[in-house]
Parts: sequence; C-alpha cells; structure tokens
Amino acid sequence: MLNDLWMLTKPRIIRLNLIAAFGGFWVASRWEIDWLLLVWMLIGSALTMASSCVINNYWDRELDTKMERTKDRALPSGRLGPGFVLGYGIVLGILGELVLFLAVGPLAGWLGLLGMFVYIVIYTMWLKRSSTWSTSIGAVSGAMPPVIGYVSVAQEIDAGAWLLFALLFLWQPAHFWSLAIRRVEEYRAAGFPLLPVVKGIRRTKLQMIPYVVLLLPVGILMYAYGYTGVVFLAISVLGGLFWAWHTLTGIGARNDEQWAKTNFLISVNYLMVVFLAMIVNTTGDGAWLP
Repeated sequence: MLNDLWMLTKPRIIRLNLIAAFGGFWVASRWEIDWLLLVWMLIGSALTMASSCVINNYWDRELDTKMERTKDRALPSGRLGPGFVLGYGIVLGILGELVLFLAVGPLAGWLGLLGMFVYIVIYTMWLKRSSTWSTSIGAVSGAMPPVIGYVSVAQEIDAGAWLLFALLFLWQPAHFWSLAIRRVEEYRAAGFPLLPVVKGIRRTKLQMIPYVVLLLPVGILMYAYGYTGVVFLAISVLGGLFWAWHTLTGIGARNDEQWAKTNFLISVNYLMVVFLAMIVNTTGDGAWLP
C-alpha cells in the first residue's frame, strides 16, 4: 500500500520539477542561500505537485484501465479505493499550500494554487478530454516550480521569473508529444484527443519544432540579463541546438517510435543538464564559474 501511495504522486515527475524549483531558488539567491527557506519551498512544492498528480490519477482512473501503460496503477487495478485516493490528494494539497503560504510567502502560495488549478481543473478535468490544446495549456502548471522557487527569494515576478517560466513552458509540449507519439494508439483507444491522435504524427512533429527552437533565445536571455554565466550560455545553446536538430530529423524519420523514444530521452536530459548548469553557473559574489 505504501508503494501505491508513493507511486500515485508520480515521483519521477516531482523529482524533475524539484530540480527546476531548486534552480529557480538558486538563481534568485545568487549564492546567498537561506537554507531553511529552501527546505520549506521544496517541501511545499513537492506536496502541491503530489496532490495534483494524485487527483489526476483519481480523475483518470477509468480511462487508465484502457491503456497498457496505466492499467496496473493502484486505482484502475482496484488496489485502492477512489474515495480514499481523493482524500489523500486533498490532504497533500492543503498541507502543501499551508507550507507555501506560511513558511515561504503569499506569492509562492498563490502560484502554487494557480499551478494546481490549471493542472487539475483546466488540464485534467477539461482539456485533456476535449481538446488538442491540453498539452500546451497544461504546460502553464508545469512551468510553476522554478517560478515558485524564484519568487520565494525575490518576492516578486520580474524578468528572471518570466524567463524561468518560459523555459519550462516551452520544454513541456515537445517532451510530452514525444511520449504521445510512441503511445498514440493507446491514447486513441482511451479516448484522449491528443495532437498526434487528432492531427496525426507528422503534424505533431512539425508543431514540436517552434517550442524547441524558442528555447534557444530563453537561454541567451538568461545570460544577457545577468542571471547566469557563460558556461550556462554555452551548455543551453549547444543542448538546444542538438535537441532542435534531432526534432527536425523527425520529419523524415522512417521509424516514428524509435525517433520519439530518442527525442523523449534528449528532452529529459536537456532539462536536467540545463538546470544543473544554471545552478552551478548562477552569477553572484559566491559564484565559482565565470
């Protein structure tokens, strides 16, 4: 049961987003770290994200029975009851918001609420079942973690917050559509009107391109505005160019599944490497990289 409760929170998603939240906090801190505030921010962010993922599992429980990837989850398999899971998700959300509002700051708390609302109501309950725009609009919630990390220190939404938002917002559609292309028939059978299901794989590949390409100026602007150093600039540009090149090769790829698998892995590694570079190459008095 404990493992099921843990898996309902989608820990891999939380882990990746906590790296982003940590990165946002570090950029705003400029090496002058309030460690207790950092811990509270990570706890509050993790709990709100876990709540959203648990409630997402609750809402999708019937459709999850139709997909090979999800049919063995705790709810569709019957190992946990819907009412219990819903209560679990609500409690996690309340705890997370209490931490953000009381220990981190009102702005972080409101952004946490916004992220939860977009993910649970706009994405899960509405668009995921009705529109190909679900992925793009849902990316708003996925872009909240680094912004929450940033405003925990800055206590305002400025250029740095917007650039961090843009980085995660632009990253998500291409990342998720790579997975959706691989699982397109499963999503079709489950009734999810995702872009590759409704518009086809080629249209999806074409729509991925601008998102990936636009990541390049975001990295450049992070450097130009003085948030990061030249090492981050080089890594973000080179990583972005490599991902953009591979995305472009998808137009002529003969094996869509293999191409999408590789593109998905590139997207995950791109995000991790870029945020690690951002952390170690944040500008400030304590910085040890140029």
